Amino acid sequence: MIRLIKNFEEIVGGFFLTVTVLVVILNVILRYFFHTGIFWVEEVATSAFVWSVFVGCSAAYKRGMHIGIDVVTSLLPDAFQPYIKLMVHVLMIIINGYIFYLSIIFTQASSIKTTPVLDISSAWVSSAIIVGFALMTFHSIRFLVEDATRLTKKQGAAQ
Repeated sequence: MIRLIKNFEEIVGGFFLTVTVLVVILNVILRYFFHTGIFWVEEVATSAFVWSVFVGCSAAYKRGMHIGIDVVTSLLPDAFQPYIKLMVHVLMIIINGYIFYLSIIFTQASSIKTTPVLDISSAWVSSAIIVGFALMTFHSIRFLVEDATRLTKKQGAAQ
């Protein structure tokens, strides 16, 4: 159960990526061999891909795999670097939290619109943004707490 929670983003993102690939391959095979296709495949593949992207972004963020620019941090003395890192975490909480807030507004606005083929609410697709940025905000808070705790312990040991 702990592995499931620890790898939640990877499992969900992988599931949606698998759905995307499988329905597209199925439709290609049907078109090539049987000269027919499934009319809803493009919409399902696109929706699943959106989910895999936003949940996958959170997985990459959680593992520190996003591109980071630490040129400024590396130019500063070692004593300042942990504090800069904490400031970056606070900035990321603000940015991810704000995008999370905007994604809620966007999803509410898109809920009145339905998808063209499946005729389901567009909020089902748009809610991937909410989930992705909620998870990234959570991880930003977790990073801040972990680094602040580590810094506090380091300062306590130094005294």
